[in-house]
Amino acid sequence: MKPFPGLAYVSGNFAPLLVECDAADIVIEGEMPCDLNGALYRTGPNPMFPPLAASHHWFLGEGMVHALFVEDGRVRYRNRWVRTEQFYEQRKAGRRLYSTAFGGEAGDPSVAGKPRNVANTNIVPHGGKLYALDEGSSPVLMETATLDTIGSSTFDGRYKGPMTAHPKVDAKTGEMLFFGYMAAGPASPDISFNVVDASGKITRSEMFKAPYASMVHDFAVTDRHVVFPIFPATIDVQRIMKGGPVVAWDPEQGSHIGIMPRDGSTSDIRWFKGPAVYVYHPLNAYSEGDTVVVDLCVYPRVPLFPNADGSRAPADLADAPAHLERWTFDLAANTDQFKREKLDDMATEFPRIDDRWTGRKHRHGYTGAIVGEKLPGSPFDTIVHFDLAKGKRTTWTPGAGSFVMEPVVAPRSADAPEADGYVLTLVYRSDENRSDLVVLDAQDVARGPIATAELPVRVPFGFHGNWLAA
Repeated sequence: MKPFPGLAYVSGNFAPLLVECDAADIVIEGEMPCDLNGALYRTGPNPMFPPLAASHHWFLGEGMVHALFVEDGRVRYRNRWVRTEQFYEQRKAGRRLYSTAFGGEAGDPSVAGKPRNVANTNIVPHGGKLYALDEGSSPVLMETATLDTIGSSTFDGRYKGPMTAHPKVDAKTGEMLFFGYMAAGPASPDISFNVVDASGKITRSEMFKAPYASMVHDFAVTDRHVVFPIFPATIDVQRIMKGGPVVAWDPEQGSHIGIMPRDGSTSDIRWFKGPAVYVYHPLNAYSEGDTVVVDLCVYPRVPLFPNADGSRAPADLADAPAHLERWTFDLAANTDQFKREKLDDMATEFPRIDDRWTGRKHRHGYTGAIVGEKLPGSPFDTIVHFDLAKGKRTTWTPGAGSFVMEPVVAPRSADAPEADGYVLTLVYRSDENRSDLVVLDAQDVARGPIATAELPVRVPFGFHGNWLAA
C-alpha cells in the first residue's frame, strides 16, 4: 500500500489506525468508580487506503468503532472496522476504490453505481444492537459485545432510505426517532421521519418536503415536538451538473426551522424563518407551554465546505467557530420569527447532555473547546461544563500536547438525578502517540480525572460516541 499523503485530515491523530486489536486489563491511574459499569463506544473516519487525490474530505473515511468496556474497576479495549459493502469491495481489491472527495473525483469504475456507506459518524446502542451510522445510508447493525458486523438494516424492509447519524432515544418510552434527508434520491428536498419502538421495529414512517435540499446533519425532539432545522448548506442539482460543489454555503436561502407535534403528522409542520447560520449539533430541546426551546452550537456559516460559487471557505471547525445559543419558538404567536439568545462566548462544539434528559428541560451541558493554540484540523483541548441554571462555566484541560474528544455522560445509576455521574472522554497524548480513557466528575470537571485508563494504542480523532450501561 502507498503511504498516506501529508494532508491535515490523514496526519497526526487524524491518520487512520490500520490494525484491529484487543487489549485486556488496561493500566489504570486512580481508581475506576465501582458504580461505572458498561461500555463507551466511539467511532470516526478511519480510511482503509490512501485517498485517490488531494481533495480528501475528513467525512468520507471508512468507519472504525472503538469500545472501552468498564467492569468492576477494570477496563478492556477493542476496535473493529464496520464491515460495510464498501469495506469488503476494497479489502478484496487491496486498494482504494471509493472516492473520499465530495465532488469532482470519480471512484474506480468497478464500483460505479454501487452504494457508498462509510458508517463512520455515530455508533448508537438501541434494542440490543449498535447502529453504525453515516447519515447518507441505511444503518449498519453491530453486536454490542464483540463489535461483529451483522449487516445493513432496512427495518425488515419497512424503510430503505438514509438514516441520520443523530437519532434521538426517548428514555421514557425506549422509542428511537430519526429522519433521513434526500430521502427521495440525490439532491431531493424530501425528508423522511420515522419512529422505531424499543425492540427495533418501525412503528411510524412519513415523508415531507423541506424548503430546499441541504445537508441536514442533526435535529431535536422534545416530549411533545420534533424540530427539523434546515440550514443553507445546500445541495443543488443544477450547480452540481455545472461542475460546482455538491454541498455549498448559499446564505441567500436563509434558515428554516420546522416544528411538528409528536402526536401530529408531517402535514402539521409549522415553519419558522431565521438568518443564514449553520448548526451541526443541538445540545437539547424541550417544550414549555406554548414554547419550544432549543439550545444549539451555532456557526456563522457552514465550516468544511466551500461557497456556492466554488470559492474556498473555512477549512477547519475553528476558523469560524460555533457558540452556544438558545432559540425560543412561540407557537401561540402569529409569527414565523423566533428569539435568539447567546448563552456563552466560548467557542464550542460536540455538545452533550445526560441522555436521559433528551427532550426534557435540562440544566447541564458538556462540550469540547479549543483554549490553546489552534492546530491543523482543529482538535479540541478542553472539556467544558455549562450549568445553565447558574449561568456558570467550568473547564478541564489535560495539558500541553493533549487533546480531548466529545464528552459523554455516564449516569451513576438509572434513576440518579440529572448529570449525577461521570463525564467520559478519550484524550490523545501526542508526546506518547497514544490515547487515554479519562473519567471526570460530571458535577466538577475542573477537579480533573477520577481515573485514567492508559490505552496501549491511539484512537484517531473521530466524531461521536455513546455510553451503554451494563
